[in-house]
Amino acid sequence: MIKLHVCLWVEFVFISIPAAPFLLKMSLSTVQSTVSTLKSCQTDIAACMDMISDVALGIVEAQGMDNSSALKKLEDMILECSRLDREINCFVDSVDEMTAQVTQEPPEAMVNLRNSVKGRFTELMAGVSDTDLQRHSKVVAFKDSVRKYAMQAGQTPDENEEEELDEDIAVTQSQTNFICPLTQVEMVNPMKNKKCNHYYDQVAVLEMIKCKHKNRKTFRCPKVGCDNKDVRESDLELDLVMKRMIQNHKRQSGKT
Repeated sequence: MIKLHVCLWVEFVFISIPAAPFLLKMSLSTVQSTVSTLKSCQTDIAACMDMISDVALGIVEAQGMDNSSALKKLEDMILECSRLDREINCFVDSVDEMTAQVTQEPPEAMVNLRNSVKGRFTELMAGVSDTDLQRHSKVVAFKDSVRKYAMQAGQTPDENEEEELDEDIAVTQSQTNFICPLTQVEMVNPMKNKKCNHYYDQVAVLEMIKCKHKNRKTFRCPKVGCDNKDVRESDLELDLVMKRMIQNHKRQSGKT
């Protein structure tokens, strides 16, 4: 796993800042542009975390929970992604905070902007615990997906988890419907609405939300009888267990 270090980020972001104080303000727009590029890396990190989760489900499907060493390695990988995602957030926050402060001070103060960002980043990262990394939404989804898929594959969970998992699987099975209510075709990347537990294809639902918000309207869940009148992107999560169920259904039915 590639690790990004603050020193590399600082050099990368601030390399274009000239030494002359009167030119520093002119360079801040370049800094923000570079930071935006760095933030876009988080999309790739999220995709990598989804890929790790999918590999884990493949192992559970093929070998059950017996291959615990492989699953542990995947868990370590997704935690490393969680740390990298948090590092980027802390670094971006450091840049935003320090540049906001410096712009209120004499131009000469910008000469020390690089060191100020380094110091603030160190402070923010010192407050990041292992528990914080475990709470990352995709780490939580990874663990939940492995547990639920193991149950579907016939694995036996711990006694204290059995009742909870039985309920989860019962809900999933009772709601198994691979057709997106928006496109009326089988979903490719099913997203679950955490509020009403309905599913939509990722591309379709995100485009619909974007379109509605552009017109200053809310998007209502299209499932008949659902009273969820304001579906937001933050309510949605990619359901990798459902995605694998759809893929298996396609293979079993001979669909390409």
